[in-house]
Amino acid sequence: MRLGHNAAMPLKKRSILLSGHATSMALEPEFWEVLDAMAAADGVSLAVLIAGIDASRGDRPLASACRVAALAFVKASA
Repeated sequence: MRLGHNAAMPLKKRSILLSGHATSMALEPEFWEVLDAMAAADGVSLAVLIAGIDASRGDRPLASACRVAALAFVKASA
């Protein structure tokens, strides 16, 4: 199975407030789109959604945890 296209998509950086601290995270635009959909489906802001992912990510980097959460959401929606 071939995924996507050959050209690398530039990362999109967003600022997020987590636990009272400003941080930024860079993800591919497609992942931001899914995270926005996840937040809308849960009726929460993107910051609240990412705070939940952050709280349960363990040792995994936040960006990786967000990608895994987005993948799980898409798979569950299929």
